[in-house]
Amino acid sequence: MMAATEPGSPDSIAAVDLGSNSFHLIVAQPLNGHMHVVDRLRETVRLAAGLDARDHLSADARERALECLRRFGQRLEGLPPGSVRVVGTNTLRKARNAGDFIEEATAALGHPVEIIAGREEARLIYLGVSHSLPDAPDNHLVVDIGGGSTEVIIGKRFEALHRESLHMGCVSYSRRFFPKGRLTKSAMDEAVIAARLELEPVEADYRRFGWSDAVGASGTAKAVRQVMEQNGWSESGITLASLRRLSEAMIKAGHVDNLDFKGLKEERRPVFAGGVAVLIALFEALEIEAMQVSEWALREGVLYDLIGRIRHEDVRERTITAMAKRYNVDAAQAQRVEKTTLALLEPVADPWGLDGGEADYLLGWAARLHEIGLAVAHSQHHKHAAYLLENSDMPGFSRQEQQSLALLVRSHRQKFPAARLKGVPPATATYLQRMAVLLRLAVALHRSRNDASLSGVGIAVDGKRITLKLPKGWLDANPLTRADLEVEARFLSAANYKFTFG
Repeated sequence: MMAATEPGSPDSIAAVDLGSNSFHLIVAQPLNGHMHVVDRLRETVRLAAGLDARDHLSADARERALECLRRFGQRLEGLPPGSVRVVGTNTLRKARNAGDFIEEATAALGHPVEIIAGREEARLIYLGVSHSLPDAPDNHLVVDIGGGSTEVIIGKRFEALHRESLHMGCVSYSRRFFPKGRLTKSAMDEAVIAARLELEPVEADYRRFGWSDAVGASGTAKAVRQVMEQNGWSESGITLASLRRLSEAMIKAGHVDNLDFKGLKEERRPVFAGGVAVLIALFEALEIEAMQVSEWALREGVLYDLIGRIRHEDVRERTITAMAKRYNVDAAQAQRVEKTTLALLEPVADPWGLDGGEADYLLGWAARLHEIGLAVAHSQHHKHAAYLLENSDMPGFSRQEQQSLALLVRSHRQKFPAARLKGVPPATATYLQRMAVLLRLAVALHRSRNDASLSGVGIAVDGKRITLKLPKGWLDANPLTRADLEVEARFLSAANYKFTFG
């Protein structure tokens, strides 16, 4: 008899991986900190092949992707918000028109699409793979060759210790070095050399870390293992000798259409050579002796990360705490501003459409980090803070979350950065601007940086009309805050808000 799902957890959770070569959907039930997979869907989309010379996704590629996502959307019907995560990887990081596609993809799936940074992708890949490995104290090397990027991670147990995302993948290298499907020795040599050059800046660090076993994940590694096993070319997983034998056989075939090896699916043929070249380079550069293959990868990692969030073991919380410590944030002041920001949020969440939980998280994190720019300089510290948030490696955060957090912190003082909102969908811009208003007011109320009581302070909103209610006599006792609020009224007026207080 199957165990019951965890108390407080949804009955089912799901992850969608919008990869550069294929899209994946996995549905599972959380059980005692682990998961029971109940459904999987996979479709080859080759999104990376739809990028043109200007890094725009073609209309054909977008339509292929959306047709797949509409089918996935049917499977996701009925799953509540917060129980589904959809992540986009290298091609969506690269595509200049990704924003338009993301809006369409969100509509097709019924759930928001997040674009994750390369190193965050690497962290999630390791999290997924590590849950498929025996528990051991030794380091693992995990390699995932995707369609447009390759993630290389060293980790111990469930924690990624060192991670990189490199610009080489099975789709991009197949297009670049094996145009029209022709397979030659010179092309294979060029592809391997290009991958070695990509690895050169990082390979020494990986060898210095060391590992006890190497594990491959995702399509290329699985396909190579299948070919090795079914053709009797290796008895100990994937080895460099067996890869070179495979490469010779591919060159002899002369064209991807002739790659009729036992175990190789027809849909894998067009991108197989690029993946094999990258894998050979990895074996040579990192001196890998043998590699086993995991059935789990990014999508399973996304699910385990989602389980952590549901159980309030959110890696994003650890990231925020670590950043506050790194930049010597005044913890007492950050706590004051956070408490007041969230108190102001409560009565306006419904009329301003800030309910649902996400605003609580973003505002709390923004309040805790709004002063990190002081570590650079006091002048323009809100701009320094925004730069740090946009450009830091922040485990657990999607690109959109980092950008939203940076925009909130950038907006917490001085005039609203209207230029930063250009290109943001109007509904999202309004959502972020309203949160920024609450953060600004909390910062102004705590200008004195002391623990004076703010009981009796209230707020009411009606569209762009904001009224801050203060206890009788409070403004007379706090003339500096009165002056700050008068300045704030002018800043808000420039952003078309009418702010009154008293």
